[in-house]
Amino acid sequence: MTMPPPPHPPQPPYPQVPPMNPQDEKLWSTLVHLSGILFYFVGPLVIYLVLRDRGPFVRAHSAAALNFQLTILIAALVCIPLAFFGIGVLLLIAVGVFALVIEILAAVKANQGQWYTPPLSIRFVS
Repeated sequence: MTMPPPPHPPQPPYPQVPPMNPQDEKLWSTLVHLSGILFYFVGPLVIYLVLRDRGPFVRAHSAAALNFQLTILIAALVCIPLAFFGIGVLLLIAVGVFALVIEILAAVKANQGQWYTPPLSIRFVS
């Protein structure tokens, strides 16, 4: 009587994704900040969810960009009711210019391979 073959070892439910090389991490870290300019918090959210396990540099920059965009969203939502009193329009313009400058600065830092956390951002995602 022959024995049945031993069972195969269990496979992980999904294949492990290899980490990115440093050049790709720099590229995606730059793109996550630029996507915040075009797509607000949706671009950084998608990149964070897709690439967060591919490397520590891209994870840190995508989390920082997402946190910053959520903070800017909250600031804009506070400015909208104030627009009825006139000051909100000026504050909304100031928030928009601030967000644009910080995201460009963050994209330049990411492209240079430097770690960067935008100022005044609330930490929602780590």
